[in-house]
Amino acid sequence: MKAIKWEFAAVAGYYTAINAPKLLKDPQWPSFQSEGWFGRSTNNVGVDKLAHAYSAYVISELLYGRLKRNTNDAPGIEITAAALASGVMLWTEAFDSIEPTSGWSWEDVTFNTMGAGFSLLRNSVPGLDEKLDFRLMIEPNDDIYTISGKEHFQQQRYFLALKPAGFEAFNNSPLRYLELHLGYHGDDFLLEDRAAGIVPKRHIFVGLGINLRELLFKDSKSTVGKAAGEVLDYFQLPYTAVHTHLTD
Repeated sequence: MKAIKWEFAAVAGYYTAINAPKLLKDPQWPSFQSEGWFGRSTNNVGVDKLAHAYSAYVISELLYGRLKRNTNDAPGIEITAAALASGVMLWTEAFDSIEPTSGWSWEDVTFNTMGAGFSLLRNSVPGLDEKLDFRLMIEPNDDIYTISGKEHFQQQRYFLALKPAGFEAFNNSPLRYLELHLGYHGDDFLLEDRAAGIVPKRHIFVGLGINLRELLFKDSKSTVGKAAGEVLDYFQLPYTAVHTHLTD
């Protein structure tokens, strides 16, 4: 913990800062609320659950990277990172529990744990981080990205990316620049859509993407290039993948 005390303080401080206003908005005694999973009747058809998993995953990955650097890759740091990420997300859920329109959601906690758990798995199995990513892609709208309301959930595509570049057999193959994607997103679940009688849509999708890190930053020696390559393990740029729906 000492090895990343400032990094952890920054992460915890950020989540405290964005949640602290809930203390001033008619807080209630902590309560529970069942939000459901991926049903059409749920508020965000499950996209919010994947957002929880992704947040926990990214926090764990960030802390793991700093621990690896600061401890010279000491044993067990992947467990420490996942545990700390889960703790931060539990802290966030505690703020939700005092909101009049929300509550402590065990569904959120489950997906927080799954996200941190995937980071733990990815950093425990040798070579897995070179083969499999959990990513987010934002589908831009007229505002580029809508922060308020629920529309941002409709812009989010979460998926697993299987990278041939991580397999020795594809080291010298053009296929190393491509990836296989499997993911989920939702459509037509905004309040105005439901009021108009439109049925919310839940899309499982598959597709191909461009491995931008392999294409642009694989052998980068600069700090900026290395950082950009790292970011591309977690975020897919819009219009760099083609997806088709398996479900409507």
